Amino acid sequence: MDWKLELIQVPVADVDRAKAFYTDKVGFVAEHDARVDENVRFVQLTPPGSACSISLTSGVHRMQPGSIEGLQLVVEDADAAREELLARGVEVSEVQQFPWGRFVFFSDPDGNAWSVQQLPQRP
Repeated sequence: MDWKLELIQVPVADVDRAKAFYTDKVGFVAEHDARVDENVRFVQLTPPGSACSISLTSGVHRMQPGSIEGLQLVVEDADAAREELLARGVEVSEVQQFPWGRFVFFSDPDGNAWSVQQLPQRP
């Protein structure tokens, strides 16, 4: 049996602001935007090339906006990813080198923290 991780909840204070950040600045694709009722809204966004999406929700969980750390994207080129994020207006760190890869870091407007990893070359 396959067990596929396909959706991660990302708690935000303002769904519209967060959706604009992730689509306009980070480049995620808007898959769904549905208002269940006046208190519950579901927005699904997917990074280009990813099988896993994020969900921006209101009224469905107890997580505090900005409480997620350690979300990670994997790219072929950390320098190119950094340049693309900068060009889109995202505040992003310098590229940092670790034995397990090259990374850049950014946060959404609520403080949910992301890393973008370029995997090290394998022998």
